[in-house]
Amino acid sequence: MSIENNQVPNKGKRRAVLAGITVAFIAAGVAYGVYYTLVASKRVETDNAYVGGNLVNVSSQVTGSVVEIRADETQLVKAGEEIVRLDPSDAEVNLAQAEARLGTAVRQQRERYSNVEQLNAVVEQRRVTLKAAQDDLARRLPLAAGNVVSGEDVAHARRAVQDAKAALDVALKQVAAARVAVAGVAPSEHPAVLAAKADYLSAWLAARRNAIVAPVSGYVAKRSVQVGSRIAPGAPLLSIVPLDQLWIDANFKESELRDIRVGQPATIEADIYGSKVVYHGKVVGLAAGTGSAFSLLPAQNATGNWIKVVQRVPVRISLDPKELAQHPLRVGLSATVDVDISKQEGGALGTVAAPSPTYTTNVLNQPLQQAQAATDAIVAKNMAN
Repeated sequence: MSIENNQVPNKGKRRAVLAGITVAFIAAGVAYGVYYTLVASKRVETDNAYVGGNLVNVSSQVTGSVVEIRADETQLVKAGEEIVRLDPSDAEVNLAQAEARLGTAVRQQRERYSNVEQLNAVVEQRRVTLKAAQDDLARRLPLAAGNVVSGEDVAHARRAVQDAKAALDVALKQVAAARVAVAGVAPSEHPAVLAAKADYLSAWLAARRNAIVAPVSGYVAKRSVQVGSRIAPGAPLLSIVPLDQLWIDANFKESELRDIRVGQPATIEADIYGSKVVYHGKVVGLAAGTGSAFSLLPAQNATGNWIKVVQRVPVRISLDPKELAQHPLRVGLSATVDVDISKQEGGALGTVAAPSPTYTTNVLNQPLQQAQAATDAIVAKNMAN
């Protein structure tokens, strides 16, 4: 009788425990359902995300030998600072030759204009000669009628008139040909002088470009140039990374892209700082294709042993410049991105064209006014009497 009485309380306790466990599982399920409905279903997350940025390659615009390097890897450079200098000797010689060619072109045009005046004087001389020959023939014709002069003299007079006419025609043609080369422009604006001016400007620019400056502010990376190297135009010298212009490329699965829209807010945790630092950004665009579609050797899926692989599409996330300044990042670092997809106002594709230009720099502009003033001075010096 005592054994049966002990079994009854145990069964009651077991039922109570099982009921509690069941209620706990049901409550956990309901809580997860509420959490998924209110939170989890409104967000998509991926840890396949990396910091991206601009890699500005610096190259030379002229040929030359490197004589000085003023910035090395990991160092900060400001836009417009000189970072590499080339030997200026060749450029200075070319500039002097261009100046000499410009002066020669100006003097040659002065000579051409003077030749036109000289030929005009020859024309007047030929007209005087023709008039004299015509007057001589007019005097001889009445005398020939009275047999005062011989017919041979009259023939010589006629021949002199014809020779004078021919000489005048030749002189007129020479004047016309000379005028074609100089008509309509002043000597200083002649096409030959303008071409020489352009050559001088080109040489002047080449001399200025021996000093290679940083196009943007940032940190030097991938320096390949060495002192003494002979470099050609376009050869990469080093790269500059502006760390104040970074973004996140988050690679979401294709099944997660359905509700992602441009403009949705996102939170980012970089592995370098962990959960202690949270960046806030927004979706600024989705790539036009998967990474495999733009690879050098795209996958060929039309094969017999095809295996489906879930594709990922890069989604670009902007970063808050103030947060980026407080906690700097580096290109290529890993991150975790959480996008709030509850707002569906934006489009899956960007509909607003990017402002033009997206990036710009003015440090490569040259003061051409100085070069043009130098060409004007050269022309004026060689135009002076």
